[in-house]
Amino acid sequence: MDKAKTVPFNGTKEQEEQLRAVIEAHKGQQGATIPVLHEAQEIYGYLPFEVQAMISEGLGVPLAEIYGIVTFYTQFSLNPKGVYQIGVCLGTACYVKGSGDILEKLKELLGIDVGECTQDGKFSLDATRCIGACGLAPVITINDDVYGRLTVEEVPDILKKYE
Repeated sequence: MDKAKTVPFNGTKEQEEQLRAVIEAHKGQQGATIPVLHEAQEIYGYLPFEVQAMISEGLGVPLAEIYGIVTFYTQFSLNPKGVYQIGVCLGTACYVKGSGDILEKLKELLGIDVGECTQDGKFSLDATRCIGACGLAPVITINDDVYGRLTVEEVPDILKKYE
């Protein structure tokens, strides 16, 4: 990832205290790593290196093992999520009807890649599997809003609704 697009870690003292309490509550329990990671992600919204390091130190688990878990399971994120989380369906029906082009347009307009968040924290972009709206293909979601039967030309106007 291009360093210019990396969002700096902005954890607060309160978040750190919450995380340390979670670690302490699970310390010594067999299989504590995944529950602690889940709770840490609830606290921070994602699992940056700094949070992984605190968990590693607190649980006495190697940082490489923490990173391996975070990157293996799709429910964990290394990047922050935006206020507006955009999901582009790349399921078969959507892809055949042009969702790949829509994804490329979103990447161009937002200046980010899949899995990233804009510098201002407003938008994050993810590619998703089938969301079950094949009759509306191609489909994107922005938080709980669903946009179907899209064309690339409609994408800029949709984004303007959230600015």
